[in-house]
Amino acid sequence: MTQYYFDHAATTPMRQEVAAAMLAVMTEGPGNPSSMHRYGRNARGHMNRARDTVASFIGAKPAELTFTSGGTESDNLAIIGGARAMKAKGRNHIITSAAEHHAVLHACQSLQSEGFELTVLPVDSSGQLSVDDVRDAITDRTALVSVMYANNEVGTIQPIAAIGELVRGHGALFHVDAVQALGSIPIQVQSLPVDLMSFSAHKINGPQGVGALYIASNTSINPIAHGGSQERKRRAGTENVAGAVGFAAAVEAAAKDMAAHADRMEQLREHWISLMNAATDGRIALNGHLTSRLSHIVNLSFIGIDTETMLMNLDMAGIAASGGSACTSGSLERSHVLMAMGVVDERLMSAVRFSFGLGNTLEELSQAAQLIETIVRRVRK
Repeated sequence: MTQYYFDHAATTPMRQEVAAAMLAVMTEGPGNPSSMHRYGRNARGHMNRARDTVASFIGAKPAELTFTSGGTESDNLAIIGGARAMKAKGRNHIITSAAEHHAVLHACQSLQSEGFELTVLPVDSSGQLSVDDVRDAITDRTALVSVMYANNEVGTIQPIAAIGELVRGHGALFHVDAVQALGSIPIQVQSLPVDLMSFSAHKINGPQGVGALYIASNTSINPIAHGGSQERKRRAGTENVAGAVGFAAAVEAAAKDMAAHADRMEQLREHWISLMNAATDGRIALNGHLTSRLSHIVNLSFIGIDTETMLMNLDMAGIAASGGSACTSGSLERSHVLMAMGVVDERLMSAVRFSFGLGNTLEELSQAAQLIETIVRRVRK
């Protein structure tokens, strides 16, 4: 049976050149970057080159980049570490949105037990946060504001620059979860009013288990893991050298093909929406912002068909899609993002996320659409 992978927002297939770069590191011999001998120096050289590459891609200084185990750790380090540093300055208020990834929402909620006040702002029906709502919520006690760059379930892009200027004017830290945005839209942190930004390698055809956190110069942050003095004492633990090298290789590949890739994803997206309209006789609803969005994510509600039923049938037909965030899609919980957007139950209960990437073609989308047309007709009968 032919397999169709339309879940790139969950994780992406690793590029061959990324795997080759990692294998070369893993098979060349032992090396701990903290060791003083030649093996350690060699490993440290790999880390330095990887840091230079990833930092250059986002317009940061190498010293501003901390390698982590992925987006979740980056979010936690930014939010918890940043908020605790600001609490020492008398600030104990955090702001985020209801449509954030759970790595952000749960990190913010955990700080409430430490005496922080949490404000969770609503989003509109497209999933976008209002700058005016942030303006009304922020105070001189606000320690940190965390808003994602682009939503991982519906693709909506947030007004990061406007929010960041507002936050900066109040002397608070601004954290942006850019895990889903990296490689899809240009990011230059030096031109953005951002103090902290999270990334993950496996969203851009790199390895799982490695990410990064941008920490702007002169930004105070408390470590949340204690041990050695690695990563400028911000993140203890022996570095994942092969992972960092793989991250850098994925970034190099993405940089060469970024504009063309975005055009291809837009073409796939529009083709898929057209195909789904035809396959369902127009009984679909598109969730998310119509224009301020990522090009590779399509969140559709198949009106009258429950999400779990649809996903089960898609899987049996060889089509991989998702009911929402990969971190919650294994459960029966409905999308908290769509609930935050206030979509009606008919759309909430029937939403499926398709996300495209490396290897997807117009031809395979057309083939998969024929299978979905059969599924829709069968289920609706």
